[in-house]
Amino acid sequence: MNLAAATNESLAEASNVLIYSSMAVYTLAFFAHIAEWVFGSRSKVGRTAAALSTSPAKASAAPAVKAQAGGTAVLERPEVITRSAAGTRDVPDGPGAAGGTFKGDLYGRIAVSLTVVAFLVEAGGVITRALSVQRAPWANMYEFSITFSTVAVGSYLVLLALKKNVRWIGLPLVTTVLLDLGIAVTTLYTDSDQLVPALHSYWLWIHVSTAILCGAVFYLGAVGTILYLFRDSYENKLASGGTPGKFASSVMERLPSASSLDKFAYRINAAVFPLWTFTIIAGAIWAGDAWGRYWGWDPKEVWSFITWVAYAAYLHARATAGWKGRKAAYLALVAFACWLFNYYGVNIFVSGLHSYAGV
Repeated sequence: MNLAAATNESLAEASNVLIYSSMAVYTLAFFAHIAEWVFGSRSKVGRTAAALSTSPAKASAAPAVKAQAGGTAVLERPEVITRSAAGTRDVPDGPGAAGGTFKGDLYGRIAVSLTVVAFLVEAGGVITRALSVQRAPWANMYEFSITFSTVAVGSYLVLLALKKNVRWIGLPLVTTVLLDLGIAVTTLYTDSDQLVPALHSYWLWIHVSTAILCGAVFYLGAVGTILYLFRDSYENKLASGGTPGKFASSVMERLPSASSLDKFAYRINAAVFPLWTFTIIAGAIWAGDAWGRYWGWDPKEVWSFITWVAYAAYLHARATAGWKGRKAAYLALVAFACWLFNYYGVNIFVSGLHSYAGV
């Protein structure tokens, strides 16, 4: 074995060590996020909703009475406030907000710090993998997976650095990253190897990198959408006079309001959609260079286009009055499911020109 081969093998082993190390730190971050949710304060929305819930201390309180024409008196249902008043910043929504409990905020800061460390270690694993093969580190599903989770965490940290109140994403994000890395190192792992001729192009850096970034941001939008659906059901139950279970209340009261989650998901998906459009165009140009045609209805090309149509339909639905809210949210989840199938399903279960890299 020559010196170059030995060096590449050492770098590949170092990459594996760094990926496993990042999983260990992500696990610590996971428990810190759990502690934040357990010990952290409820959002303003949660406290408002709790004040409207029936309890022994409030059972004797007389409900407001509203007189109507004709002398009929009816009970006035209290209004469920789902957002702070415009222009106020007294108690923002969600864990990690100013005004939270000291213990909860401390665990939240620890969780974010551990997430930063894990991100840096994982990014080091991706970089050493690239050095070991001397190419872009996303030529197979293993490399794509470790890069995808790195970019997803990086996007989350960028939002935090921009002072966006998104610490509530931390727990589902870290959980998903651990699952992604677990599948990558146990099922999808592929030894370092060189590219097949079709991949020897600078378009690999352009096309695949934008696809990874789009997928990572789409994932954040999907998390916001799923949590919106749960939070919206919770608020509707409260508004109709229902009493959610203790566990549901404990979780939902630590999330932003449904309207805030809905707006977050929409803005995230709308912001990255133009980049997904560019990703498909870049892939077509690369296909023209590699295979002599821009579009050939390969399974990967077809599902990329289906994903584009699904997200386009979602964005159009948001602009249509009858499709706002839960209907549009379901459509957003269908679109992300299309992206997931394009990533996992097409690569594993469908044969095509994009099968050259293997699992």
